[in-house]
Amino acid sequence: MTEEEKIKRAQGYLKERHLDGWLLYDFHRNNDLAHLFLNIPASRIATRRFFYWIPVQGKPIKLVHAIEAHMLDGVPGEKKIYSSWQSLEQHLGEILQGKKRIAMEFSPKNAIPYVSKVDGGTIDLVRSFHVEVVSSADFLLNFTSVIDEEQAKSHIRANRALLEILEGTWQLVGKLQLANEWDVQQHLLAEFKQRNLITDSPPIVGVNAHSADPHFETVQKGASPIRKGDFILIDLWAKEKGERAVFGDLTRVAVMASSPTPKQQEVFQAVRNGQKAAIALVKERFQAKKPIQGWEVDEAARSSIRKAGYGDYFTHRTGHNIEMHVHGSGTHMDNLEMHDVRPLLPMTCFSIEPGIYLPGEFGVRLETDLWITKDGKVEITGGEEDHLRCLLS
Repeated sequence: MTEEEKIKRAQGYLKERHLDGWLLYDFHRNNDLAHLFLNIPASRIATRRFFYWIPVQGKPIKLVHAIEAHMLDGVPGEKKIYSSWQSLEQHLGEILQGKKRIAMEFSPKNAIPYVSKVDGGTIDLVRSFHVEVVSSADFLLNFTSVIDEEQAKSHIRANRALLEILEGTWQLVGKLQLANEWDVQQHLLAEFKQRNLITDSPPIVGVNAHSADPHFETVQKGASPIRKGDFILIDLWAKEKGERAVFGDLTRVAVMASSPTPKQQEVFQAVRNGQKAAIALVKERFQAKKPIQGWEVDEAARSSIRKAGYGDYFTHRTGHNIEMHVHGSGTHMDNLEMHDVRPLLPMTCFSIEPGIYLPGEFGVRLETDLWITKDGKVEITGGEEDHLRCLLS
């Protein structure tokens, strides 16, 4: 898609929403979504404020600082240059004159923090021109969370590698060849390196009570040993090297026993049923060509777990958008931490990872990833686990 085609597409979304335009703004790369949409090179110096105005009709306008006058040279539009704060406000006032409703990377009450990139002071400035500011969230994700076929293939390859790494790791743990949480984590990182995978932070390995901490930090000092009878959770995420590669993100659990305890089995099954309920809803809606919002997916999993009696122990969202960042800016499966009313789109990827965490005992999280193809087919890219893995025969 050319920059001109992208602008025309954005104007179509503005027309549908009866908006006068879209005002993209950034200072010091605080609005990474604007940089992504405008395709600004990461190497470009960005230390001054800029605005990029896309009217519902007509040509865009670039408002840039004199010492960074080339900031937006890669995108179409008339260029206006400012140096002083007075000239910035004068130009901005001229751009917004007569406008009533515009979109920005703003979320009322910060309801969706992932798209709330413009600071309150700048919103105040824009409103001072008698303009109503609404969120760009519901159409922005068409430009920032949608991935292409090659990126999808990189995601699928990453998950395939992660599944292979997990399988080999469980075998070593079952043979007691990895002594503690730290050893398991370091083995996983070594496997990443060998397979040319990269990650933004190390995997989570939690034994027994540590598995009940969803974001437990695995450390060398004080790492829990792995013994017979222990419950183990592994959460790992990585992607191929390359600027446009997309993450895979998986979580699995196992017991160092020949069979789980009744309670372990009960909790595992409750989580698995919640995961299946969420996946089934996504498939059902896309097969019927009906829209689905992120909060609905979360509610499907949460309702199932609530009915099993463990609702109070499911303390995070059901899933998150995945793209070049493991926690992307697109639609999340969330009706707990936030009410995500954004739709799920074809050509997007996301996790389904419900969990139940019993403090002081153990926690179960099952995470797989879904990829929605261009024609709306729902593909599970991270495998599924129907039975609680037992590492001893």
